[in-house]
Amino acid sequence: MRRSLTTQFVDRAAYVAVRVAICVIQSLPRSFCERFARGASDFLANRVKIRRQVVRENLQQAFPEWTPEQARETARGMWEHLLLMVIEIAHSERVIRKTTWRRHLRIHGMERFLRELWADRPKVILSGHYGNFEMSAFVFGLFGFRIYSVARELDNPLLDRFVTKFREARGQIILPKKGSAPDVALVLENNGVIGLLGDQAAGPKGCWVEFFGRPASVHKAIGVFALSSSAPMLVCSATRRRRLFDYDLRLEGVADPLEGGPESANLKAISQWYTSLLEKVIRRAPSQYWWVHRRWRGGPPKATVARAAA
Repeated sequence: MRRSLTTQFVDRAAYVAVRVAICVIQSLPRSFCERFARGASDFLANRVKIRRQVVRENLQQAFPEWTPEQARETARGMWEHLLLMVIEIAHSERVIRKTTWRRHLRIHGMERFLRELWADRPKVILSGHYGNFEMSAFVFGLFGFRIYSVARELDNPLLDRFVTKFREARGQIILPKKGSAPDVALVLENNGVIGLLGDQAAGPKGCWVEFFGRPASVHKAIGVFALSSSAPMLVCSATRRRRLFDYDLRLEGVADPLEGGPESANLKAISQWYTSLLEKVIRRAPSQYWWVHRRWRGGPPKATVARAAA
């Protein structure tokens, strides 16, 4: 569909603004950017109030025992984390290299990670909107692993091309979320690696699991990709420690259909398994999760509830 002149103008203006902002961030010392992120986080959380009600509701559902002060501090910390993440993305190609990554990253479970990634079989790597998931994919590419990541295209085509160029700078290949099932199947048939985010609401037709004690839907395709191709699913996380470019990369768990464990018995089992792992990760550092998403949308269909009760 042809975009209107007004939409094209808005897209170009937004693109120019983002590129200028990135240039400014890249020209400033990282220490200054870090201080700015900490100062601006309170403004975004409590003055501008961007999606403040959504964040509050999500935190209340996830941590009903928290005081209002704890929730406000986590919301502020989330915005600080998001700003720091933007700064890291802008500086990543200059900072994270094959000769410097050990200064910034601590990889837990590296031996198992490498063994699984080098195996001559399909693989599914899964994470969530937690920590710096963009950095994880960037590092995999730096090490020479080609990962095909499924991502939703941005509404602004100019920004979409710009973001995709960054993501593919180290060998990662981006597949559009819509209509990419045949491409994903082909990658898995050729023993490739698929990268997915597993914490997006899938609506009433998704697979319903427990997330922070409440029903939440996940996309069925995630589990189907792993089970149908007998691909091990590797859940990983990237948790910031103290400052910019200071991360723990962890292999949180592996579900291998060929090993016949209960976590890969069926679609519901593997969906609940990785969702529980992501919840465990988020509880480790709640302020590093994207609470701006409406994770709990609606509820499971009545037929699903009736079958679960039976």
